Amino acid sequence: MAYKDEQLNEEKVFKDPVHRYVHVKDRIVWDLIAAPEFQRLRRIKQLGTTYLTFHGAEHSRFNHSLGVYEIVRRMIGKFTNYPHWNREERILSLCAALLHDLGHGPFSHSFEKVFKLDHEQFTRKIILEDTNIHRILKRVSPEFPKQVADVIAKTYADKLVVSLISSQIDADRMDYLQRDAYYTGVSYGHFDMERILRVMRPIEDQVVIKSTGMHAVEDYIMSRYQMYWQVYFHPVTRSAEVILSKILHRVKFLYETGYTFKLKPTHFQSFFNQEITLRDYLRLDEAVVYYYFQSWLEEDDFILYDLCERFINRRLFKYIEFNPNTQMKEWMELYRLFQDVGIHPDYYLVVDSSSDLPYDFYRPGEEEERLPIHLQMPNHELKELSRHSDIVESISGKKRTDHKLYFPKDLLEAVKDHKLKKQIKEILYGQGEGQLVD
Repeated sequence: MAYKDEQLNEEKVFKDPVHRYVHVKDRIVWDLIAAPEFQRLRRIKQLGTTYLTFHGAEHSRFNHSLGVYEIVRRMIGKFTNYPHWNREERILSLCAALLHDLGHGPFSHSFEKVFKLDHEQFTRKIILEDTNIHRILKRVSPEFPKQVADVIAKTYADKLVVSLISSQIDADRMDYLQRDAYYTGVSYGHFDMERILRVMRPIEDQVVIKSTGMHAVEDYIMSRYQMYWQVYFHPVTRSAEVILSKILHRVKFLYETGYTFKLKPTHFQSFFNQEITLRDYLRLDEAVVYYYFQSWLEEDDFILYDLCERFINRRLFKYIEFNPNTQMKEWMELYRLFQDVGIHPDYYLVVDSSSDLPYDFYRPGEEEERLPIHLQMPNHELKELSRHSDIVESISGKKRTDHKLYFPKDLLEAVKDHKLKKQIKEILYGQGEGQLVD
């Protein structure tokens, strides 16, 4: 029997709090899960620093990857008898779903920004270069690893397969919304996935939704909207991310200026030098990063010590509403005043902005084409969701942006120059848009 068709002697199951069970019968899926590169995802949190806001958010990329695989497995099971579904794409779809987040690094997006990395690029490297994952995939065929990588990169020829994990209603989003809602303890991310799976229909290049399931999709879109603003963009989480990124910036600066570390940051050297090998990337996980943060509490550099201590002990920055587009004058004045009182503004005065576009359809001239969600009407005609749903139409194409200014209130209170302290406080808490939030 060919490796791609090989089945386990008995079905294996993972107990899962979101989907109840994750079912594995294919030998290749079982082998991929056991690979070290996939097991590494147990040591990468799904929600980065969110656990400092919602204490239950300790779940990993490993959890999420299994969940996306399970949803795709269930989708495919329902597509089997539809003419546009190619049964030969089954194992490819399952492998792409399982491996779609393989390249995430510690604290994912914060880490990527500092070192100018792209986790999707590293996902591709893990799949295509000399790794256990690559060797397992290659047992299917020499071209199979590239096919899996192409599905994840959205360049694979069969767009229907791509849409299962990369569209505006896909297995990736359906898992992380429910999983993140479960672990954070909020109610926003819950929607009727069973109903959505029942009304999904595969056509030539995408999955469409039977029109009778429109209300379940509306619920899904609004769940996503609420999760972004109540969980993913929570200002306390963003405060932790600001401190995390500033720790990494400070370490990079010290390394580049010849500072002598008591514990040499060996695991970070190739990142500082922009000579990152795949081996170096895979060696770095959140346990390793935490070890360095603990070690840097012993360093003589006050800024590095202070930032690490804040992160480890959750002494986060305070924040105010602050729009840099309309308050640049205040920003420049604050920057100067922070310098005058000896609080380094590059590390302790940070504007952070978050924005989200909950749903959109293709608009000519835009850089990124967003494949819309289509409803399949009783006569089989397709209608774009926002043209048929008042709820979705009301938020369609509307990008919402939120700006905050983060700073250490405790360092500010310790300033001895009362005149300068008063000037800073008047800008931060006084008239205008600034409003302190504890």
